[in-house]
Amino acid sequence: MVIEVKKQSTESSQALVRRFAKGVQQSGVLFGARKRQFLHRPKSRLARKKAALRREETRKEYEKLKKLGKLDSPKARRY
Repeated sequence: MVIEVKKQSTESSQALVRRFAKGVQQSGVLFGARKRQFLHRPKSRLARKKAALRREETRKEYEKLKKLGKLDSPKARRY
């Protein structure tokens, strides 16, 4: 996608640059380039499944400890 801006007869250089920058921002070119800057490989089906199982096990363990009263109070816990 090409952004083309022509200088008008009474326009200053700064105004031309400002108009160009506004056109680039409105077109979304810069947003798309930043998004594609780093390769993002999608996780495989098996990896997603393992992660979901791990989250489920963690949640069950948390609920179990909560019922037994073995969890620290939220105020005492450090992050």
